[in-house]
Amino acid sequence: MTNLFVPLYSHGNGTFIMSIVFGLVCLGLVSAVILMMNSDKKKKNDQ
Repeated sequence: MTNLFVPLYSHGNGTFIMSIVFGLVCLGLVSAVILMMNSDKKKKNDQ
């Protein structure tokens, strides 16, 4: 019965470091999308 309750989040095997890396990757993707959106607006205004 104890094997049924597997924790979804544990601090073993560098999980804390991997969660930080995942957060940085998400921030990088969001910032890339925002930069692409801003560059599209500038191109439309020039035409």
